[in-house]
Amino acid sequence: MRARRFREPGYAPTADRFVRHLAEQWGDRDLVVLGERCLTYRGLEAQSRRLGRALLAAGVGPGSRVALLAPNGPEWVVGWMAATRIGAVVVLLNTFHQARELGWALAHCEADALLTVDRYLNHDYLARLEQAVPDLADQQRDAISVESHPRLRAVWMWGATSPAPDWCGTVDGLLARTGEVSDEHFDGAAARVEPEDPIVVIYTSGSTSEPKGVVHSHSTVIVHPFNLLQFRDLRTGDRLYTSMPLFWVGGLSYTLVSAMHTGATVVFEERFEPGSTLELIERHRVTHVIGWPHIAKALVEHPSFAARDLSSIRGGSFDELLPVHLRVSDPRRKATSLGMTESHGPHSIEPLHVELPAGKEESFGRSVPGLERRIVDPDTGDEMPAGQPGEIWIRGYSLMLGLLGRDPADVFEPGGWYRTGDSGILDTDGHLYFRGRLGTVIKAGGTNVAPREVELAIESQPDVMHAFVVGVPADGGRGEAVAAAVVTKPGVGIDPEDLRSRLRADMASYKVPRHVAVFAERSDLPWLESGKVDLQGLRRLLADRFGPSAD
Repeated sequence: MRARRFREPGYAPTADRFVRHLAEQWGDRDLVVLGERCLTYRGLEAQSRRLGRALLAAGVGPGSRVALLAPNGPEWVVGWMAATRIGAVVVLLNTFHQARELGWALAHCEADALLTVDRYLNHDYLARLEQAVPDLADQQRDAISVESHPRLRAVWMWGATSPAPDWCGTVDGLLARTGEVSDEHFDGAAARVEPEDPIVVIYTSGSTSEPKGVVHSHSTVIVHPFNLLQFRDLRTGDRLYTSMPLFWVGGLSYTLVSAMHTGATVVFEERFEPGSTLELIERHRVTHVIGWPHIAKALVEHPSFAARDLSSIRGGSFDELLPVHLRVSDPRRKATSLGMTESHGPHSIEPLHVELPAGKEESFGRSVPGLERRIVDPDTGDEMPAGQPGEIWIRGYSLMLGLLGRDPADVFEPGGWYRTGDSGILDTDGHLYFRGRLGTVIKAGGTNVAPREVELAIESQPDVMHAFVVGVPADGGRGEAVAAAVVTKPGVGIDPEDLRSRLRADMASYKVPRHVAVFAERSDLPWLESGKVDLQGLRRLLADRFGPSAD
């Protein structure tokens, strides 16, 4: 039995109290590094206070919705903290949004104001905003009034490389209004914010439906990363690298806020490029690399990898980057976690620097202290006994306040339970085994097939790097056929029929993919911006290749 219990910081968890505590505790330690620019903990308190006073002067206050469109870096962190300290709710926007998506999100969240950069990489946000918000080009600064976005009144940008259009103000111009609001006024506004007040809206990146606006409280955003530290090997002075954006939970909670609690530094870069990223990790003596699996693959396969001194790395997402003595003996026994945006990250976890015990291979761990899980028959609502599959339901302190624009009665079950839409099994020791998304179950010849079960069987083959399984239309209108997209290990070829033959020894024949498409590169498959495979796009790709209408 592990001696783990719910842990929370010793102060009221609001953004203002949090940043004050950090400034006092960590002072002039670096919090964020981007290129040659650094933001210290004390600097975050001072800069967010200054911008918060300016926002109050501009009419932003408790309950205002401030959209934030910026890449990882000091501006993002300061902007988020400034608005939330005074009780505004920050809506985190995807920096890769195109005009239609950007317009939809700004309308859906009913943004009152927007903090943005003028451009990032090849994205011209000012031009994109004029496409996203009809008639924006005809508006006047700080007095925007458009029918499609009736609450939007102001847009302020950082980093203007050219004169701002008439409708757009600058953050520098906004900061000129700081003197209109005293520190006492700012402190009074911040003191009225309560831990259970909303702090952020995070949009999910669902692969089968339009995004949902997940609303989290100050308490959840601050307390959950703190509670999870007992399962992580993070220390004061650590340096974390991530390519995950701050507008998703992995970047915000699992990296940034976790680092803030421990006095660590987060090292960002403008874009991920394996060679320059390896140089960055080496130069900054990064201790934890956090991200998606394809990041590790790209780093390990880069020609300069073997020559790099990466001895500083002792934790993170990737065994491949760790010194040999810190790697797991069996990949199936690597401790990991399972979570979602709605639970603000992991709801199931084990100590991430310790191997899973024998017999618990591929477990996603036991419940995070303060959270509960149950396995339920998705049709009847009956709780399933240990060892039987069903839908994972969760409840507890880190669960979202709700979904933006949705009645809580339509979101939560009686008793405060949330239906995750994930299929899983709990064993008698409380270890959770993930079986996939319920909505992705394949109806093959009248029998249900869980894609994740088939994926795990395929990925256990020695020549397979990744496997993704979906259903495609079967011949003769017989429901669906199981189809697999298989990415081979470098330099290896796979014969689909040989693979199917091997799989028949491991699983029932109805689960063996009828169709197998082999790919040499992961990038040949369709991907969402979140790093998740695009299931809809994959179904179309495989249906075109194998469906009844295919040649």
